[in-house]
Amino acid sequence: MGVIVRKDMKMNVHTPIPVEPKAVELRQAREHNAQRPRARSQWWLWLLVLAVLGCGGYWLLEKSWERLPLAAEPAARPVPQGVPVIVAAARQGDMPVYLTGLGSVTAFNTVTVKSRVDGQLIKIAFREGQFVGQGDLLAEIDPRPFEVQLEQAQGQMARDVALLKDAKINLARNQQLLAKQLIAKQQVDDLAAAVGQYEGAIKVDQGLIDNARLQLTYCHITAPISGRVGLRLVDVGNMVHATDQTGLLVITQVQPIAVLFTIPEDNLPPILKKLQADERLPVEAYDRAGQTKIATGSLLTVDNQIDQSTGTTRLKAVLENQDNALFPNQFVNVRLLLDVRKGAVIAPVAAIQRGPQGTFVYVVKIDKTVEVRQITVGPTAGTDAVIEAGLSPAEMVVVDGVDKLRAGSTVQIKTADTDTSGRRPSA
Repeated sequence: MGVIVRKDMKMNVHTPIPVEPKAVELRQAREHNAQRPRARSQWWLWLLVLAVLGCGGYWLLEKSWERLPLAAEPAARPVPQGVPVIVAAARQGDMPVYLTGLGSVTAFNTVTVKSRVDGQLIKIAFREGQFVGQGDLLAEIDPRPFEVQLEQAQGQMARDVALLKDAKINLARNQQLLAKQLIAKQQVDDLAAAVGQYEGAIKVDQGLIDNARLQLTYCHITAPISGRVGLRLVDVGNMVHATDQTGLLVITQVQPIAVLFTIPEDNLPPILKKLQADERLPVEAYDRAGQTKIATGSLLTVDNQIDQSTGTTRLKAVLENQDNALFPNQFVNVRLLLDVRKGAVIAPVAAIQRGPQGTFVYVVKIDKTVEVRQITVGPTAGTDAVIEAGLSPAEMVVVDGVDKLRAGSTVQIKTADTDTSGRRPSA
């Protein structure tokens, strides 16, 4: 039984009133039903929003599928048979044997032009960087002091010539008197000695004249060799002296031009043998990357000693350099043609493998299986190598894909970007 509290207003006393249990349950049910419709209305609202969003997304997805082209069914991929490799054919031909080295270009002749007389520089007759020929006028020194010296020497010589003439006349006259025994012989001897003195003075005067003329010649400075003029070292108006260390300009001979390069000392004996037989060994100069050939020439000589610190020796080659492509102190890669192997078997260097048993190649047979073939490798040049033994022309060797190969493996031949010989483009 429930209890309901009743408040007595007069006495301000709370008096409990008994209530039936069913009445309490009915009241609680009414309160619960009054709150339930509000929560149920919010739940259906969220379901409605989710349904609208789902329908819109499905509609957009269906429209995007309609715009896409129908994809073709994937074709059946062939199952690869064997190890994919790239092959190249060994060939027979002439194989040049080169010796390579690092070198620097140097002028065939270098001259520092200096003044041979002291004086003021009054004229420059060249342009910086100009090519001049031997004997061309380069500069001029003030010639007036030397012209004065020449006039003085010429005047002194004219006086001595007159004195000599007078002495000779007196000597001839006194010789006639001596013949008649009219004068003493000592007087004639004195006149003869005077004639000799005047003749010596004339020779001295002639030397002074020649020296003055030589100084005048030195006032006109000319090119001692043909070559390219560098930067001007002295300007017009300056005093120059024969003892100056810098000079007026520098001329370098670049046609022909020389190249100094080094090779290992082990390669020196065949070169000396060729030089002693007066054979001409061609030399090619390439750029820093070693791809572009700049000029060609021939070997001139070999140095007379070997550098012990590096175990190399220096060689000097001469190149024509008609297009002036080479410049002094330029770095180049040098290739010296030592020999040409006629009718050699040539294979790509990429096909040569090395193992515990030595060098070998994988040879592809007719049944698309590989065979391990021991070979003897000769000289190499670029991407090619001479096979001295173990390989015949036209045999196919593997140049790429050897990592998964074993003796007797089946291979699948692929195409490559290289040519049929397996060589990549080279300079």
